[in-house]
Amino acid sequence: MNQPNQTVLTEFILMGITDRPELQAPVFGLFLIIYVISVVGNLGMIILTKVDSRLQTPMYFFLRHLAFIDLGYSTAVGPKMLVNFIANQNTIPYNGCATQLAFFILFIISELFILSAMAYDRYVAICHPLLYTVVMSQKVCWVLVAVPYVYSAFLSLIIIIKIFMSSFCDHNVIRHFYCDNLPLLTLLCSSTRDIELIILIFSAFNLVSSLLIVLVSYILILMAILSMNSTQGRHKAFSTCGSHMTVVIVLYATLFFMYVQPKSSHSFDTDKIASVFYTLIIPMLNPMIYSLRNKEVKGALRRIWKNLKCANIDIPQRYCGFGSSPPQ
Repeated sequence: MNQPNQTVLTEFILMGITDRPELQAPVFGLFLIIYVISVVGNLGMIILTKVDSRLQTPMYFFLRHLAFIDLGYSTAVGPKMLVNFIANQNTIPYNGCATQLAFFILFIISELFILSAMAYDRYVAICHPLLYTVVMSQKVCWVLVAVPYVYSAFLSLIIIIKIFMSSFCDHNVIRHFYCDNLPLLTLLCSSTRDIELIILIFSAFNLVSSLLIVLVSYILILMAILSMNSTQGRHKAFSTCGSHMTVVIVLYATLFFMYVQPKSSHSFDTDKIASVFYTLIIPMLNPMIYSLRNKEVKGALRRIWKNLKCANIDIPQRYCGFGSSPPQ
């Protein structure tokens, strides 16, 4: 049988989110606002958890890395998607496509295991509070974030090499708004069985293993909370986990919708909707969730706002602390 014509591609064409001209401007405006809010929110969370002395705990160490990851994978996709709304042709260079996919895989896998590390952190804090500072030492925290980064980079490298060392046909139109592995596989002339198997195995492992850590951690947390005699203690324990549980539910619900749906109902259009949600919406929501549901983050924001007001009206710094007031 004749093989499809193989060619050396220099660029790909992204189909984008919509091909309806009347929707280009409003969709561009909407996603621009979402991306700007995401960047400001996640950068703000990184800076806040770095400079505020009361947020120098393992929980906020992990939160800072979660914000960095959210900023990373939304930036890997967002700017190019926005440019394509106003460009005459939605093209991306061959090497640019490989780079975009590499960073996206790196950050999205890292997020799964950082969320698992955050669940383990809450388990130790609630179930073993007296050992918390010993178990969650600075060294342990760095290991819990370094391992996901290294593992994700390794897996990203494998997938990129397997896809981009294969032979592409002369068709270079990607049915997506960014370079994702599944749409790219449809453009290959060579067999994709090995690559699909690698993606399937590692995707299942990443989702199941990270979710299992979260579930086990929260089952043990729930058992510990139910055994508490103090209602105030229960409320405090639930409040410290509420933000993290919300983020986990939103992310995993989106990923399971995308990867566990029946093959008969699977389409690139539904993939686009799910991809928009976890590449742009979730990175925007995460800092909001942690800001609105976390008293310590809200307290840190109030302290910074108060210090800024003091600086603007030239009040001496010693009067800017809580409980202090300038002389009349």
